[in-house]
Amino acid sequence: MGSSSKIIYAVLFLCFSTCVIAGDPTLEHEWKVTYGTIAPLGVPQQGILINGQFPGPKINCTSNNNIVVNVFNQLDEPLLLTWAGVQQRKNSWQDGTPGAMCPILPGKNYTYRFQVKDQIGTYFYFPTTALHRASGGMGMIQIHSRNLIPIPFDKPADEYAVLLGDWYNKGHKSLKNILDSGRSIGRPDGIQINGQSTKVGDANAKPLFNFEAGKTYRFRVCNVGLRLSVNFRIQGHTMKVVEMEGSHTVQNVYDSLDLHVGQCMSVLVTADQAPKDYYFVVSSRFAQHPLSTVAVIRYANGNGPASPELPPPPPQNTKGIAWSISQFRSFRWNLTASAARPNPQGSYKYGKINITRTIKLVNTRSSSNGKLRFGINGVSHVDTETPLKLAEYYGVADKVFTYNLMKDEPQEGNKVEVAPNVVNGTYRNFVEIIFENHEKTIQTWHLDGYSFFAVAIEPGRWSPEKRKNYNLLDAVSRNTIQVYPNSWAAVMTTLDNAGMWNLRSEMRERAYLGQQFYFSVVSEARSLRDEYSLPETQELCGIVKSLPKPAPYT
Repeated sequence: MGSSSKIIYAVLFLCFSTCVIAGDPTLEHEWKVTYGTIAPLGVPQQGILINGQFPGPKINCTSNNNIVVNVFNQLDEPLLLTWAGVQQRKNSWQDGTPGAMCPILPGKNYTYRFQVKDQIGTYFYFPTTALHRASGGMGMIQIHSRNLIPIPFDKPADEYAVLLGDWYNKGHKSLKNILDSGRSIGRPDGIQINGQSTKVGDANAKPLFNFEAGKTYRFRVCNVGLRLSVNFRIQGHTMKVVEMEGSHTVQNVYDSLDLHVGQCMSVLVTADQAPKDYYFVVSSRFAQHPLSTVAVIRYANGNGPASPELPPPPPQNTKGIAWSISQFRSFRWNLTASAARPNPQGSYKYGKINITRTIKLVNTRSSSNGKLRFGINGVSHVDTETPLKLAEYYGVADKVFTYNLMKDEPQEGNKVEVAPNVVNGTYRNFVEIIFENHEKTIQTWHLDGYSFFAVAIEPGRWSPEKRKNYNLLDAVSRNTIQVYPNSWAAVMTTLDNAGMWNLRSEMRERAYLGQQFYFSVVSEARSLRDEYSLPETQELCGIVKSLPKPAPYT
């Protein structure tokens, strides 16, 4: 089989222990994760490859497909991969975070089995262990609508997966050692696009994207960096936003788009200019030392190189934040379009649901025993040898962590407790989460297991009176939200997916040093209706390894 994907249309045997659902097509992948030499910024360094590739292989699938990925870890360190944005309905066993799963040990393999249930859209996978994401191991996930579901735009001539973001010339081990010593990894060295960086005017630059005049192309773009928000734009061309992290959007047209760490979107670009080369431009946002790079778009039968005059970036500083907030507010849910199901997105009236719980989160930067730590509401998370989900399932949670160390409101004072951070989330509650950023740097947050409605971003501090400014009609349903310096953001979601779900900073430095926590969402029914049992093939580690297996859900 190698690196190819094989579609199996035979009817599958229904087996909850493997979490693959009968009757839907299955895509099988076999991945070998190795070290290899890469040079995203032109400097050779050790990278993390999947089947010899960086970026790694695309998962190109359709809503409700079953995905099987057999991962062989040929690194010298434990490894986990997460599928950011894939909701893993009833199945946090496959989420790929250290709180949900045991890592794949060096020389071993593990087979992930999950379904992209009732989802479409643009996502990516990456390693959650150590600082591995700094060296690669990531790739695009493209989930298409089923043929019977109409999409609100014509089929494009082609699709391009674009993984871009900041990059460090130091390898992941060096960066991890810096963090472990109590220091920050500092600013990145440059920006890469699909593992490459190109200078303006480089006559030897090969095109990353090819156009034919008159045709329209879909770019699926994700910011997979560690630290910096970016802006991307295409010389001489406009971009129509059509999808954002699984939601069809109102189709507004933009000259340039901000994309924050961990975020993904789809844009349509029509090849309506004179046939020649053009630059796809990416530049940093809100950074003291601006970084940028380009990639070449080449028209078929084109005549001439790309112009050295690049489209200007948006404003920076305070004006730039106002510009970016305004752009965020222009993103709207397409109420009449269908997503993964035939019913229109707008048939879900989230604005009419009563809020049952408000959680206000304030991120902090502090020091513990002389070392840098990041936290939320006074708690800085640390991973445990026994994954949180396994400890909970086996009934030994009290030996591994304490629930609700972190409160729903920030506490007075600067004290930070370094400990596993697990918060009880009541099953099927409709929660409001406020992210308040008192720091001078932008934040991006991601929630596994769910999408949420990004109802507001504003400068200043949040108060209940701010709810009158929420978009309760057509906020985009997504899995990430940015929070600007000295600003707040509000999201809403229903905790209807039982499991152990990570809410984290998308800045890997901050997540590694504690800016994350886990929602424990438990269905008291212990029913297969709500959650899958522990898979028979699941790796065990820590204190549960020698314990008798609990009775499965029924």
